[in-house]
Parts: sequence; C-alpha cells; structure tokens
Amino acid sequence: MKRLIYFGFVFIASIFLDGCYTDTISPEIEYAPQAVSFNNELAPLFKAKCTEVGCHIQGGHTPYLNDEKTSFKNILSGNYINTQFPKESTFYKYVFGEMAQYTTKDERQKIYDWIRNGATNN
Repeated sequence: MKRLIYFGFVFIASIFLDGCYTDTISPEIEYAPQAVSFNNELAPLFKAKCTEVGCHIQGGHTPYLNDEKTSFKNILSGNYINTQFPKESTFYKYVFGEMAQYTTKDERQKIYDWIRNGATNN
C-alpha cells in the first residue's frame, strides 16, 4: 500500500513539474551594422552574381542591376528597401530567401548591414 501511495505521489508530482516546463527562445543577437559601400562593395557583387549570369538585366528579372547608378535607382525606386524594418524589405527577403543559394553568408550580411545603415548611395 505504501508503494502505491509513493508511486501515486511521484506520478502526480511529475505531472505538475512537467507542466512547469517552458520553451525559451534565444533572441537573435543583433550586432552594430558594419559600414558598407554600395558603389565599392555591393554594385560589383550584384554585377558578378546577378547580371553576368543574365538574370537581373533589361528584359530579365527585376530589379535591374546593370551598373552602380541604375542598380541603386532601381532598388530604391522599386520599393525593395525598408530602412525602418530592414528584415521586412523585399530585397532582404529575396537575398536571404530564394536567392540565398547564390551568395555567401558574408555577402548577405553586407547587404543586410547596408539596409540597416540607411541604404545610402555611397
């Protein structure tokens, strides 16, 4: 009888203790964005990864990323960038989503940092 009471107590205690478990989700650590030059770093990246393969050129996929001046203009005028909420940017979602296979982690980070820094034409 004592064993049954002991077993019942352990069983009930385990139910209560199991109910106290909560998942903890670690927040993403956001580091200060690094300075990124659109003209010196991103425009050559876009040319090498996006236009030379024939995708983001006139008649291809938008935004057109042909050269420094038109690529910057097309990215900003097409409402691809949201500097207030960078992760909500269409450009960010493409680069980190379906286009991620074409860029490295460091290249994607540069694009994200550029958006976080205000997406300037520097």
